[in-house]
This record gives sequence, structure tokens and C-alpha cells, in this order.
Amino acid sequence: MAVAAAAALAAPLLLSAPDAAARPHTPAEDAAKLSRKLVREASAGDAYRHLKMFQAIADSADGNRAAGSLGHDASAAYVYSQLQKAGYQVSYETFGFTYIETLAEKLSVTAPTPRDIAVVAMSYTTSTPKDGIRAALAAVPVDATTGCEPADYAAGDVTGKIALIQRGGCDFAMKQKEAAAAGAVAAIVYNNTEGALNGTLGGPGIGVIPTGGITQSEGQALAAEAGKGPVTVSLEVRQLQEPRTTRNVIAETRGGDADRTVMLGAHLDSVTDGPGINDNGSGSAGLLDVALDLAETREKPANKVRFAWWSAEELGLLGAEAYVTGLTAEQRADIALYLNFDMIGSPNFGQFVYDGDNSDGVGAGPGPEGSAQLEKGINDFLDSGNFPHEGTDFDGRSDYGPFIDAGIPSGGTFTGAEGVKTAAQAAKFGGEAGVAYDTCYHSACDNLSNINTKALDINVDVIAHAVGTYAHDLSSLSKPAGAPARATKGQSGRPLHARGHQPAA
Repeated sequence: MAVAAAAALAAPLLLSAPDAAARPHTPAEDAAKLSRKLVREASAGDAYRHLKMFQAIADSADGNRAAGSLGHDASAAYVYSQLQKAGYQVSYETFGFTYIETLAEKLSVTAPTPRDIAVVAMSYTTSTPKDGIRAALAAVPVDATTGCEPADYAAGDVTGKIALIQRGGCDFAMKQKEAAAAGAVAAIVYNNTEGALNGTLGGPGIGVIPTGGITQSEGQALAAEAGKGPVTVSLEVRQLQEPRTTRNVIAETRGGDADRTVMLGAHLDSVTDGPGINDNGSGSAGLLDVALDLAETREKPANKVRFAWWSAEELGLLGAEAYVTGLTAEQRADIALYLNFDMIGSPNFGQFVYDGDNSDGVGAGPGPEGSAQLEKGINDFLDSGNFPHEGTDFDGRSDYGPFIDAGIPSGGTFTGAEGVKTAAQAAKFGGEAGVAYDTCYHSACDNLSNINTKALDINVDVIAHAVGTYAHDLSSLSKPAGAPARATKGQSGRPLHARGHQPAA
């Protein structure tokens, strides 16, 4: 697909759907035909051209595309213009939020064994003074709900100290609140699994004391050291927080049954620390490529197809939340499904499909009715191309969250963030065991060199197949998830082609 060709199309191309009596094929046949066409046209190469634009925008705008910044505004304008030229009905949805920019993140052990430790400021944390806070460390005893209750702090004196708390059992906001109530001057939360801890307190005004996150290994080492004798640390975490506005980009076909709206989304914003080319330029570019391909087909979908590029996901899914909250009950009922694509080009990728039926039994329960069928549809497509995959939990890390809360069937794909690839996954997907799926997650190095084009290609085709299928046929959503799926053939000559991401607890 050539983006230039799509941009040259005269609006409107996507007209109302033809009368059903004039349709020569069944909805399933039309769906299969459109799916094959879109899978053939969609590609990582075309999506990569959009990624180059996102990188160029970031390079000209302080190195990021964060919500409320010039980089995000320019990214949104680029997406808007591409879709408008292709003939979509496009709109901006503006909303207010609290902009966050981290100014300092420093943690040092000053005694007994001086060293520096990487720390990540929690979103919406209060700030330390410019020279930080120097205080004794108080390790909170570990149990199933470490640091979540006043009794957790009774065993040791934390007054005037920095509380060291293991993640789990409650959200980060509760941990820092209870630590503050016990007299702590700051809180350090360490992970309960491998990988960095990028957390949020949930919103403005919730932070009580300066709070940052560190890795499991560093936290356990500090706790062991504190168990042997006094440990003194210096912590500096400072954030700029101010009210700003930002906007989602929403585009939909001009025709198709609005009572049967098919919706797909990806967040367009990055963190302030980098350009966000994988997180989530990859999902945004893949979605844009397929949307332009759909316009280029001049197809008249039976169902309305709506695409969304969310803002302020990194600050707590704010764009998707604003959108869903703003819908009337009737408008929510019109959305037949929502598919989310976030980080679909991770360099050390795993191929993850959201676990709609909770068959993995991990974390959150199943998605709303129909989510199991969405998972099966993606799995069947991946199986048809012999691409291995695993389930991933609806853990609240990305923009499907508000849709699930509204009872809308949801699904999508993800290729991994700061989590560490296991040996079994390396054997299944390739790549390197013991290394994060994306070592540049939420970092300055999340640039064009941080994209695995194989992963991007696979997932762009997942998007293409889903758009082609559901644009014409929603019947699979009412079938048992175990029902046999219609086979999808790979394109001759080439194969068919997963968030503010840290959960709060």
C-alpha cells in the first residue's frame, strides 16, 4: 500500500453500505474477501513509514510525543490529515488532564554500602526538595498485603524514615498513603516480579509523600541489608504537574450500520522520556496503515468501522476513559466490539493475545460476553499462519479497560513491555531468554531502532484481518468460543501477518 495513494483519494470514498438485497455474497463471504485483501495490502513496511514520521516529530519536539506536548499535537495532526484525505469522517475529542513531566529520579544508598539504584517516579507523586530527602530506610515486613494496612507498620518505627514496601495486595496509592500515616517521609516500592516498576498513583491530588519504584532484586537486597542494621538512603523524585488539554483522534467510515459499530484503537501518546516508537507508535502506525488500506479498497462495509488514536494513556488511560464516559447508553450499546493494539513491535517480542475467556486463570477474570470469541478469532488467524501465541491478562494496563468496564466485548494483541522473556518463550518465539521484551520501555531509546519488524508485520495483519472480518460479519461473536472457525489462508509468497502501562497493584 502506498500512503501517498491513500492520501490522494478524494473524500468521501466510504459511502453508505449498499442494500443487502444487492449484495451478491453472504456476509461471511464478503468478510473473507475483504480480510484477504487487507491482509495482502497491510505491511510492516507501510506502517514503518508512519513510524518514521512519528520519530521525526519527536526529534523536533524535545524528543517525545507526550500528551499535552507539541510532539503529541503534531502526531495527532498527522494522523488526522491522513485519515481526512482518505475520506473518513474525522474528529478531535478534546479533554483536560494534569500534565506530568518528571524532573528528577535519583536514589542512592549513602550507608553502609554506598551505591546508586535506578528509581522511577510514580506518576502523580509529590516531589522531594531539589536536593532530595536523606533518611534511614524502614523495610516493611512482607506478606500478602505488604504496606496496605496500618498494622503493617506497627512492628517497626517508620517515623521520619523512607518506607521500603513490596508491591502487591493493594494499589500504590494505598501503600504510600498508609506509609505517610505511619510517619514515613517517602516511599520506595519494589517489584514482586522481574523487570522495572513503572507505576502510577492514579491521579492528581492522590500523592501524599514522594514515591518511586525499583526492581525486585534491588528491593530485596535493600530489605536484606536493612535487616542486618541501619541503612541510609537519599531519594530525589520531582515532577512538574500542571493542567493542560489534549485530544483523541476519532475516524469512522461514512457508511455502515451505526448500530453495529466495530471499533479499534491504539494510544498515540508517549511518555516524556522518549519518542515512544514501540510504545505506542507501533500500534498507532499499524492501525493507521490498515485504515488507509480500507479506504483504498473503496469497500462499503456493512457495519460502521471506527478507529481511535487515544491520548494520555500513559497517565492512566485518560483518553479512552473520557471517550467511553462521554457516550450515552445507546451509543455504548452500538459498539459491537473493541480491539486494542499497544506495543506490537517489541524487539524481544512475545506474541500475546488478550485472554477474553480467562482460560489462563491469571489475574483479572474474563472480558464481557463476546471477548472469548474475539480472542478465538485472533488465535485462529495466528494459527492459520503457524504463528505461536500465548494469552495475556486483562490487567488494566491499556485502553481496553474503560470498554471492559462498560460491558463492551474487548480483545487485541500485545508483544510485551518490561516483563522478562522466559526460556520457554524464547524457544517458542525466538529472541533472548532472561531479557525484557522491550529493554527500552519508557526510555529515550524507544526509537526507530527499537522495532522488531517481524512482530510488527504479524500484528498489522492481525489488525487487517479483524477489520476485514468484522466490517461485514459479526456472527462469530454469538457463537460458542469453541466452535470451528472459518479458515484463513495466508497470502501467497509471504506469511500472514500486544501500557501507562504498569498496573497499580
